[in-house]
Amino acid sequence: MAVRLWGGTTLGVRAIAFSEERILLVRHTYVSGWHLPGGGVNARETAEAAARRELFEETGYEAAGATRFLGLYFNPAMAGRDHVALYHVPDCVPRRAFRANREIAEIGLFAPDGLPEGTTTATRRRLAELFEGLPPDECW
Repeated sequence: MAVRLWGGTTLGVRAIAFSEERILLVRHTYVSGWHLPGGGVNARETAEAAARRELFEETGYEAAGATRFLGLYFNPAMAGRDHVALYHVPDCVPRRAFRANREIAEIGLFAPDGLPEGTTTATRRRLAELFEGLPPDECW
């Protein structure tokens, strides 16, 4: 969930995270499809710290090194005021076993050319921007 920051604007984060050259995706309990892990930025928290925290909270995986900011996207589907900061996590490692919960039903590691059925359009677009050099779309 995105946290209110100023004037009704919300800020969320997502991570394109890799483990052993596979992309880590999550399937939520409350919305269909496979998504990049992420969530809201808390008060007094940087976007990068939020991306690392959300990655761990949702999947049990932890960033093993530096992350790279990829862009800031407008998400018009969220009341017309949400923005998403996207980070690249080139290497992450499991730190605790995943257990399905009220928010995340399932996680999976997938080859870039073998994404599961139901991978969201936004997720596919962000991966194409990273892998194929497509110009970033300003909307999530």
